[in-house]
Amino acid sequence: MGHLIVVAHPLEDSVTMKIAHAYRQELEAMGQGVVTHDLYRIGFDPVMGANELEPLAEKSVPPDAVRDAQRAVRACDVLSVFYPLWWASMPAILKGYIDRVFARGFAYEACGGATRGLLSGRRCVLVTFSGAPISLLEERDEWQAIKRLQDEHIFGSCGFEIREHLHFGGMEPPTPESLLAAHIECVRDCARRHFSQEGRAAGSSSPPAVYAGGV
Repeated sequence: MGHLIVVAHPLEDSVTMKIAHAYRQELEAMGQGVVTHDLYRIGFDPVMGANELEPLAEKSVPPDAVRDAQRAVRACDVLSVFYPLWWASMPAILKGYIDRVFARGFAYEACGGATRGLLSGRRCVLVTFSGAPISLLEERDEWQAIKRLQDEHIFGSCGFEIREHLHFGGMEPPTPESLLAAHIECVRDCARRHFSQEGRAAGSSSPPAVYAGGV
């Protein structure tokens, strides 16, 4: 099984990065193939060029970075995306990645306002982080908006099956080592439940969204 991990955090030693690394290590320990696109470290340009909005033509070719990213998405069985929630949304570099890579004609087709996903048959795991606890996000109706706009509208519309949205709330620095260890075990468990032979045989009993953490 081939996995593509896309991670977006500017700090290489951040909790987001540490948990993404732990998730990758767990997948590799199970013999899974994993490719990681660390958007900040590879210097992905989130700014879409005007030529990328021109009508699709048979001979049109996307820029090299976009073409390489699309090739990785097409090759994967599972896409896992790790990112912090800033202003209840994803970092600009990840939004630019979505805009450029999940382009019309590659990730979806649209006609008369209706969208048809072109990436069906692939699964998706989302792992997000916020300073606010999940209870506060739910109280303000922000969590429902996040799931509708990010899980369903972006990834769901492209045809991905959302296997789990794992959220770690209340992530205010500095993060205690004990809490970080608990979160790492949580994300390792997510990988095992969905992608180990034993986990697939038993079947995942988790709902599409699981909330963890909170201080």
